[in-house]
Amino acid sequence: MLDKLEAILHRYEEIGMVLTEPDVASDADRFRRLMKEQSDLTPLVEKYLEYKKCKEAIEDSMQMLEEETDPEMRQMLKDECNENSERLPLLEQDLKILLIPKNPDDDKNVIVEIRAGVGGDEAALFASDLYRMYVKYAEGKGFRTSLINVEEIGIGGMKTVSFMVEGSGAYAKLKYESGVHRVQRVPVTESGGRIHTSTATVAVMPEVEDDVDIDIPPEDVRMDITRASGNGGQGVNTTDSAVRLTHLPTGIVIYSQTERSQLQNKAKAWALLRAKLYDLKIQEQHDSEAELRRSQIGTGDRSEKIRTYNFPQGRVTDHRIKVTLHRIEDVLNGDLDELVDALTTADQAAKLLKMQE
Repeated sequence: MLDKLEAILHRYEEIGMVLTEPDVASDADRFRRLMKEQSDLTPLVEKYLEYKKCKEAIEDSMQMLEEETDPEMRQMLKDECNENSERLPLLEQDLKILLIPKNPDDDKNVIVEIRAGVGGDEAALFASDLYRMYVKYAEGKGFRTSLINVEEIGIGGMKTVSFMVEGSGAYAKLKYESGVHRVQRVPVTESGGRIHTSTATVAVMPEVEDDVDIDIPPEDVRMDITRASGNGGQGVNTTDSAVRLTHLPTGIVIYSQTERSQLQNKAKAWALLRAKLYDLKIQEQHDSEAELRRSQIGTGDRSEKIRTYNFPQGRVTDHRIKVTLHRIEDVLNGDLDELVDALTTADQAAKLLKMQE
């Protein structure tokens, strides 16, 4: 590990020198690539320098102890040595985590798609609750959200909703939300007071950039322009601005109608189609790399029941990591940090274990 860290430190210092060269600054693409590489390496390099400083402090204290005779100074040196000796393994653990290969999609914007599952109108109401939860969470993180498409029911529920979350690190924060979410509560439509169980499926897909190899031949997509329907802003329902894309090889249908402009709806529809096809490609890779899939914490299996929201008991349980929080209202109001942090830690631990095998 130390040899690898020294090589990374050398590369980091090399980038710093290269960036000062005049010809690099005039090459925008190269400059941007180097700046991103430097930014990606900075947390690891800073932690490694902290580790080296701690290790050197231990060695210095040990050396001074051999020469020091004053009892008070010896005690002070022992205390310093013990303190740094306790920090060293923690720094080593941090370095191991930082050395885990980073998911190349982690920094990307994401497209989230929520679909009501089992439970009729109650499932649609739950899908609406999840949408509001993610929007509030995104806002709390400083991310920007924009609606792509929504199919609503009359009582405030959503049969399906898709939206984009824009901000650096959006995928890293939301990638563990993919899967089946289950709610247990008395529906507003239930007169007998019985608890029902309903579900909604969440898919979290990284936005696909132009440089990613997702080939979509024009003949594979049928595009229809229609008039928007349902609840829309003024002017949305009076022009032929809605865009429906049908990907013929897979049967995927994308519908975007939230913008007044046909061009804006077209751009959103194509972004969602590219994300869905990229997601299919990733799923196929996961299926062919079963061992890798088992070492990850629920980042792809759409049929996996990942979380239960139990209103009578006021709890939220994530089944993948066996974590239960007794503050369901806070979670549904966007306070997902404790769950996201726990899932991230569990995923890192699983990958560390896999690396050590």
